[in-house]
Amino acid sequence: MMGNTAKKNLVILGSTGSIGRSTLDIVSRFPDRFKVLALAAGKNVELLAEQIRMFRPQYAVIKDEKDIPRLARLLDSEALQVKLLSGTDGYRHIAALPEADLLVSAIVGAAGLLPTYDAVRAGKTIALANKETLVIAGKIITSEARKSGASILPVDSEHNAVFQALQGHRKDDVKRIILTASGGPFYNWPRDKIEKASPDQALKHPNWSMGAKITIDSATLMNKGLEIIEAHWLFEMPLERIAVVIHPESIIHSMVEYIDGSVIAQMAIPDMRIPIAYALSFPARLKIDLPILDLIELSRLSFLPPDEERFPCLRLAREACARGGTYPAVLNAANEVAVQAFLEKRIGFYDIPEVIQKTLEKHGGEALESLEQVLETDKWAREVSASIIAEKRR
Repeated sequence: MMGNTAKKNLVILGSTGSIGRSTLDIVSRFPDRFKVLALAAGKNVELLAEQIRMFRPQYAVIKDEKDIPRLARLLDSEALQVKLLSGTDGYRHIAALPEADLLVSAIVGAAGLLPTYDAVRAGKTIALANKETLVIAGKIITSEARKSGASILPVDSEHNAVFQALQGHRKDDVKRIILTASGGPFYNWPRDKIEKASPDQALKHPNWSMGAKITIDSATLMNKGLEIIEAHWLFEMPLERIAVVIHPESIIHSMVEYIDGSVIAQMAIPDMRIPIAYALSFPARLKIDLPILDLIELSRLSFLPPDEERFPCLRLAREACARGGTYPAVLNAANEVAVQAFLEKRIGFYDIPEVIQKTLEKHGGEALESLEQVLETDKWAREVSASIIAEKRR
């Protein structure tokens, strides 16, 4: 058990993304509490170099080995003492470093699965922002965590809110989990207008500043669908006891309803540094200098039911979760391919759920038995969804 004064050695997967940058902002405020042991990024060589110079990690990983020489040229002589690695092997190596105390898993998409799995097997504490890990392999990840003693602390604002609302209460007393959703930029738009929405319009989230993929997921409500599946595994909660409400103000980040009628909500301004700080410091809290939540100025909170007719991705996610096995992996892979195609303006907004549904319909479904099976299913679904998109464009 670490003493209160010992620094936590952090490994950050996805350090140049929005979660990674916010994590490093927290680290910079508390140099006496945290030390960066390793950083991992995708393609943003310049920002990774800047982070290496600032935080002096022992290891740094870039996605493509060809970028290592350019990364090295951007580093000064002192920063060059960092060990530079690349690709999946590099991500997996740093995820399970013996001296690491906590892994921040913030690589977007299925790419975060293998390194997170390695950290779980090594019994690490994981601050999980990569929801896809539990979406596509929840059964395997949670089973391994029970065996190894690994702790999974949610970073997503919704699951972090649920985690906070559960503290000090008995699981047997929980009636249901209520996940809140902003509704994204299109919730008040009519269907015919949504149908013609551009990527630029979809990327204008009303409350949060996030990466492109997760912002599109918020616009389609797939983000909430993935969160339902994640909550199912993270909190061992049956699907029928996980509800979603639209809460445009994004002040209540989620709620837990108990059997006596009590509803406990976690409230805060929409700033990801709050749930990140809680995951990094749990069970303590960090005093971070952010604007206060002014309830008088806010004046009101509103709630609406989700509209699964205009936003069918939410329904598709629920159905995939109910079917179980490999269906969530297919859902996730098809969504990633379809979102990328939409961002590249190769398909329209409502083509995203259509591609996902057609891919799911082509899948036979299997019981989930191994990580290799998950990866094979992910590859199959990407190929099938890409072929469906190619056929649509002919």
